[in-house]
Amino acid sequence: MAAVLTAVATTTGCVESGRTVHPDAVQAAAVCPVEPDPSITTTARIAWQAIPNGDLAVKDLRMLETCMPNADITWSKFDSGGDVVQAFGAGSVDLGLVGSSPAVRAVSPPLDIDLRVVWLQDVIGAAESLVVRDESITSVEDLAGRTVAVPFGSTAHYSLLSALRRAGVDRQTELINLAPDKMLAAWQRGEVDAAWVWDPTLSELQADGTVILTSAETAEAGQPTFDMGAATADFVEQNPEFMRMWTATQDSAARRLAAGDDAAIESLAVQLGLSPDIVRKQTEGLTYLSAQEQAEQYFDGTLGRVLADTAEFLVDAREIDTTAPAEVYQQMPYAEAIEEVAGR
Repeated sequence: MAAVLTAVATTTGCVESGRTVHPDAVQAAAVCPVEPDPSITTTARIAWQAIPNGDLAVKDLRMLETCMPNADITWSKFDSGGDVVQAFGAGSVDLGLVGSSPAVRAVSPPLDIDLRVVWLQDVIGAAESLVVRDESITSVEDLAGRTVAVPFGSTAHYSLLSALRRAGVDRQTELINLAPDKMLAAWQRGEVDAAWVWDPTLSELQADGTVILTSAETAEAGQPTFDMGAATADFVEQNPEFMRMWTATQDSAARRLAAGDDAAIESLAVQLGLSPDIVRKQTEGLTYLSAQEQAEQYFDGTLGRVLADTAEFLVDAREIDTTAPAEVYQQMPYAEAIEEVAGR
């Protein structure tokens, strides 16, 4: 109960500018980081998640709506990457935030959704972590015979699977599929021994739990994870001007977050319903890359290889039955807009 009261206390105050920490409250001044283009009339259905990255700043500051005043843009909230993949499969979203492992699952059999990765929202580090209830659990090996909660199909699920397999206890540990907003109650009832999740749930569980492993460590062991902007191939091909403008806004937001910009942190705080101090701490567990950095480090062929490796891992972990042909993963990264924005 103390954790719940603490969470409530942090979400009912005000941010520094006087805006309440609620996304429907007084809105921030609209911002377009480049010259607006009223000729763009794209209809875009965007999926967003409550994860502290540039997407929330773009949404909060109404960058897309200001940069493309004649576009028809709608935002729909989802709880996990697995849910976003389902929406892609149903044809109900065009573009949205999805983790690297859900994206790979989406393009692999039997789903075979034709997606493009259009942006890396962040490289996941300590922002996603494994937290345990019992102090006697000090290593992943100690999870044998225990129950661990994780949102199935998420990047956290991928990191958990990789850690369990590396420790040799993947077949001795029970995993249960819980959305982040359902975990706290299960934790308090003693139904789970551990959870791999992100904030704000991660911070709530840490009130009486202990982090024993982070996604930064699984990345160092060879299984990096990312939060990505993904779009259907048809949408990307039919809307290149929209994609260039969308990428320019994401680049601006990423640069501001990487620099620790107060206004960008405030935007995330409003969208997440948390205090700026908590959000700033959360952002320290993620790495935000500019368009130029992404072009040089990932959209040069590297990302396609990482996605193909992720698919092979998911097959070995029996999370998907088989991989798609290698060229499917190699063609996922859409570099054109990123390279153009990087060259400005």
